[in-house]
Amino acid sequence: MTTILVVCGKVNFTNLSRYSSLNEKTYRRHFETEFSFTQFNVALVEAVRLPDHQLMAVMDCTFIAKSGKVTEGLDWYWNGTRSRSEKGLEISVVGLVEVETEAAYAISAQQTLSSAVFPVEVTRMDQYLDPLQTVRPSLPSSVRYLAVDGAYAKKGFVDGAIELNLQVISKLRCDANLRFLYTGVQKRRGRPRKYADKVNFQDHTGLTYVETVHPGIDLYTAVVWSVALKRQLRLAYLLNHQDPKTPRFVVLFSTDIHQDAKDLYRLYQLRFQVEFIFRNAKQFTGLQDCQARDLAKLDFHFNASLSALNLARVEAQQQHQGEHPFVFSMASVKRRALNHHLLERFIAQLELEPTVIKSHPNYETLQNYGTLAA
Repeated sequence: MTTILVVCGKVNFTNLSRYSSLNEKTYRRHFETEFSFTQFNVALVEAVRLPDHQLMAVMDCTFIAKSGKVTEGLDWYWNGTRSRSEKGLEISVVGLVEVETEAAYAISAQQTLSSAVFPVEVTRMDQYLDPLQTVRPSLPSSVRYLAVDGAYAKKGFVDGAIELNLQVISKLRCDANLRFLYTGVQKRRGRPRKYADKVNFQDHTGLTYVETVHPGIDLYTAVVWSVALKRQLRLAYLLNHQDPKTPRFVVLFSTDIHQDAKDLYRLYQLRFQVEFIFRNAKQFTGLQDCQARDLAKLDFHFNASLSALNLARVEAQQQHQGEHPFVFSMASVKRRALNHHLLERFIAQLELEPTVIKSHPNYETLQNYGTLAA
C-alpha cells in the first residue's frame, strides 16, 4: 500500500515492481492471498477518531472500466459519469464518515457479480445488501445510521439494513406514494382509521415548517406512511423557491421517525463524502488499473487501493500543523510520498550519510517540493 502512493502512472503489477525491490510475479502471488481489510480499516478509523465524535455508515457503488471478455463479474452496470449502462465491473463500497470532521474512510469493497451467475430470484439489490451484511459485525456498535443514494430506497434493502440495526437515510422519488397518518377522531365501530390523505409534494401545507436552511430553501418535515416500503418514515422536505416561477423540491427520509429533520438533512449531505473516496481512489491510488481477471486478485486490488487512500488521509492528518483547518489533498500526499521515496533512493544509491542529509534544514523543503498549498 505504501508503494501504491509512490507509483507514477497506472497501479498494476508491472509498475509496482518498478518502484520496489519485489518482482512482478511476487505481486501477482501476493494479490491471491487473503487479508482482512475490513478489520484493518475499522481499527485505523478507531485509532484516529476522537472518542466523542459520531460515526455514520455510508454505502454506494461505482463503475470500474474493464476491457476483455473473460474477467469475472463482467456485466452491464450503470456508469454515472456518462449517465448510461456500460459493460465493465462494479464494486460496492461500505465506508464510515466522522460526522464532526466530515472525514470519510472506505471500510470494505466487494465486487458485484454477473447476473448470469445467480438464479433469477436473486436480484441486484440482494447483491448490494450482501456487503453490508458482511461488514456490519466489524463496524463499531455506536454506528446507528446508514446514508445511501435514492437507488437503495427499496423495501428489500431497507428491511435488510434495519435487521442489521441500522437506520436508513436516503432519498425518495418525486412521485413516491406516501400517506399522512390519521390523527382525527375514530369511529366507535369498525377498524380504526390509520391513514389520511395522500401526500402531494406540490402542496406543502400539510407539512410542518422547520427552518430556512439557505436563502430561498425551506425545510419541512412530517411523519408519514410509505406504501412501497410499508413503514413509517420521517420526511425532510426541501423546497427551493429561489425562482418563484419554477419551485423545486427534494424529499429525504429516515426510517428513524424520532430523528430531527435538521439532523436528517445534515447526515444525508455527508453521504456525498463517499464520492470523494471514489474520485481520489481512481485518480491517485489506481482503483481501476488492475491487470488481473480473477475474482480474488481483483478483490485484493480494490481493497488495497482504498486502504492506501485511508492511510494517506491519516498520514496527512498527523502531519498537519498550525491553526488553519485541516484540508486533505491527495495530490499533495502522493507528491510528498514520491519525493520521500526519491530522496531515500538518492541517499542509498550515492552512499550518502543519511543523518547529515536528513538533519539539513532543506530536507523538509525537498520533501514538500511540488505539493499544493492547501
